[in-house]
Amino acid sequence: MRRIHNYRLADQQTWDVIIIGGGATGLGTALDAASRGLKTLLVEQSDFAKGTSSRSTKLVHGGVRYLAQGDIGLVKSALRERGLLEQNASHLVNKEEFIIPCYDWFSVVKYLTGLTMYDWLAGKYSFGKSKYLSKKETLQLMPGIKEKGLKGAIRYFDGKFDDARLAINIAQTATEQGATLINYMRVINLIKDGEQVVGIEAEDALTLERFRLKGKVVINATGVFVDEILKMNNPAAKKMVRPSQGVHIVLDKSFLNTNSALMIPKTADGRVLFAVPWHDHLLVGTTDTPLNEHSLEPRALKEETEFILATAASYFTRKPTENDILSVFSGLRPLAAPTDSNGSSTKEISRDHKLIVSAKGLITITGGKWTTYRKMAEETIDLAIKHSGLPFQPCVTKDLKIHGCAKSEGENYMNIYGTDSVLIKELCKLQPGLNKKLHPNFPYTEAEVVWAIRNEMAETVEDVLSRRLRVLFIDAAAAIEMSEKVAYLLATELGADKTWEENQVKIFNTLASGYVYHQKKKQEEPFLVS
Repeated sequence: MRRIHNYRLADQQTWDVIIIGGGATGLGTALDAASRGLKTLLVEQSDFAKGTSSRSTKLVHGGVRYLAQGDIGLVKSALRERGLLEQNASHLVNKEEFIIPCYDWFSVVKYLTGLTMYDWLAGKYSFGKSKYLSKKETLQLMPGIKEKGLKGAIRYFDGKFDDARLAINIAQTATEQGATLINYMRVINLIKDGEQVVGIEAEDALTLERFRLKGKVVINATGVFVDEILKMNNPAAKKMVRPSQGVHIVLDKSFLNTNSALMIPKTADGRVLFAVPWHDHLLVGTTDTPLNEHSLEPRALKEETEFILATAASYFTRKPTENDILSVFSGLRPLAAPTDSNGSSTKEISRDHKLIVSAKGLITITGGKWTTYRKMAEETIDLAIKHSGLPFQPCVTKDLKIHGCAKSEGENYMNIYGTDSVLIKELCKLQPGLNKKLHPNFPYTEAEVVWAIRNEMAETVEDVLSRRLRVLFIDAAAAIEMSEKVAYLLATELGADKTWEENQVKIFNTLASGYVYHQKKKQEEPFLVS
């Protein structure tokens, strides 16, 4: 298989920083390092944000749930980062109104008190003031909510974003700052000098070319895969993380018929569930299921989707069924592994991030969440500089704008491109044939596919339809229908033959079938489509 995007690795014999992992944490760390003037290389085994970082609940938040657990410091820090993220990526991060429906008066008092503290902790970074809404006001804002027994609701404000799009824009920003980022480059071993890690051995997953890459410090930011890198250094290393699965389903937006998001503060198993308007659809989730294994394509368990449907049905006027699911997807959170190997409750496993020196020359960062990616990156590079003796430069990302940053004007799906939207429109003028829509139910055009190929490091049909345009996560059947056109555009840009093009369609459609719920439930092992 050939590459669309070429790279040059022979120019630099030794990097200051080599980062393994192209999710939120790795990309943020690459941006932090490069913006301090460090020679920075990031390698990712698949596409950027292929794993957990494209599969979140799309919230930029302080964590109301953590406030209830008394973790004030974590919430306050996250709320500050939420505010910085809105300033630095204003084209992707938006204020969102959240409604907590209350069916007893005790809940009204409890949630209003807690969220008033939440607002206070945000300080100058507040997104808006929480308040009580009457039953009438609640039904006007969210006509799809269950009316029986409703006492009113608490309204509060948090952030909403497009996770994979932000990841791509951070990658672009890091590149602009001088970093080298390569997707589809998997690490197959660590290079050691005695007990010290001095680099990595990597293989291009597309061309199968191999490289020996030296670095003054190697950073393991691989999420649920951290233990695999740690075992390359020490085969006897104890497990550091345990994956916890979060599942989301996507429904038609008519189920709530609102621009506000719904927060269900306590589900049957004591967790929080959200229903968030996203890309003109309704995203509902998530679950929290401890697993013993991890993969790049985790699959929802039947009981998880049933739990989401049942919980939504108890709050929606119109009850969603399996046939209403347009897409179902799963993400794995890298939670700190419990010391007791029999531990099963994710409530006992730390949600905060963990940063450690795993060996001389090797630093591991794991845990945390999207909202705090910048702060995690800052702490990681501070430690890397101290550990490896690199010249100290202060972090500058607090005020560094992310590629595309622009205030959104009006309701337009092109706002997610920020300043790049003008360039995409110019591409349409230069090549009017690219102005054709990919699918009658979606606004996306062929020009956006070409833009993703030329400017956003997309290499495959999956890259385009999953993480550049997000269609796979919104309507899997529609994504399958778009795959042939996207493969044709990729092949045209690459100069690839018909066999390559057809193979891309086949690979994508096999993958996408795992997101189509009604296909999976007919099979004996319904949620294990490979």
